[in-house]
Amino acid sequence: MECFSKANEEFVRENYLKALELYSEAISADDTNDDFYSSRAHTYLKLEHYKDALQDCNKAIELNPKNAKAFYRKGVSLFNLEDYKSAKDAFCSGQAIDNQDENFKTWIRKCEAEIDLSTQESTDTSSQIKVGVSSTEKKELPSAEKMATTEKPVIINKPKPKHDWYQTQTHVVVTILIKQVNKEDLTTDITEQTLNATVKLSSGSDYVLDLDLAHKIVPEKCITKIMSTKIEIKLKKAEEIQWQKLERSPETEAVAAVKHFTPEGGDDIHKYPTSSHITRNWDKMVNDIKEEEKNEKLEGDAALNKLFQQIYADGNEETKKAMMKSFYESGGTVLSTNWNEIGGQKVEVKPPDGMEYKKWES
Repeated sequence: MECFSKANEEFVRENYLKALELYSEAISADDTNDDFYSSRAHTYLKLEHYKDALQDCNKAIELNPKNAKAFYRKGVSLFNLEDYKSAKDAFCSGQAIDNQDENFKTWIRKCEAEIDLSTQESTDTSSQIKVGVSSTEKKELPSAEKMATTEKPVIINKPKPKHDWYQTQTHVVVTILIKQVNKEDLTTDITEQTLNATVKLSSGSDYVLDLDLAHKIVPEKCITKIMSTKIEIKLKKAEEIQWQKLERSPETEAVAAVKHFTPEGGDDIHKYPTSSHITRNWDKMVNDIKEEEKNEKLEGDAALNKLFQQIYADGNEETKKAMMKSFYESGGTVLSTNWNEIGGQKVEVKPPDGMEYKKWES
């Protein structure tokens, strides 16, 4: 558990190679804990080692068929390995265990979209028009001159390439659904808030995707991957915020204006749009929303969870380490913020009053 706790800390710091090493040590010490395998699979996903992640997910599910996270990460692994049917099955299995997690619905829709695209392309390929005369027909063939004047060419309009996107906490991933693209036929230009991708198609024409992004990214940390069925452009977020839209719009500009507002400027209150007859004070609107969230009265577990989240967010490194160590070692029954008190010893399980802790033998 100590290795597992340290691995979680390294994972939070995005030190994935160190986290991988510590998760492996934890598994060597105890290879019957499904959470160890599921967490290491999460690390493999961050490192884009999808086959290793899939192997760990399968082991976690074998140990605990009710591990929803393992099914979720299995689905992500299979999706990145382009096995969309199996990925959908994994997400559906996870959703059956935890139907409150909206992420399962999102990924199931993404899998269905990929499956539909593959089916459509297979249908387009098999439904080619064939021109000829049956061997059983004895009709006279028209002359070449007659055919030239009477026959009209059939034009088949191929569907235009599509693009899609999804996001994680740290990245926005843009997918262009074009198959079998050669590296030399793709050109990308990525700046702090724009993405331009040009693909030379087999028909000789160009497909151009030109996006004015909703928020800023870090161009030097963006990655472009060419796969057999698509192009994937992974954009590193400048800030770990939830994007409501992929492209810039009046709403996203208003949020950006509020964010960069400095009260010292006095009259520099951002109102959008300036050309409208009705102006809105976006600063006031956002502040009102934040005030409502702050004053929202939560009850029961929701209030307790919010308190713990606030303590963790405001705490220093030792406070965060103490909370993570105490929570994992006590099986979720103890949450301490005092590293000096629990740092040098194992935190014992303390079940609630009236309950008894038992360790079940496998």
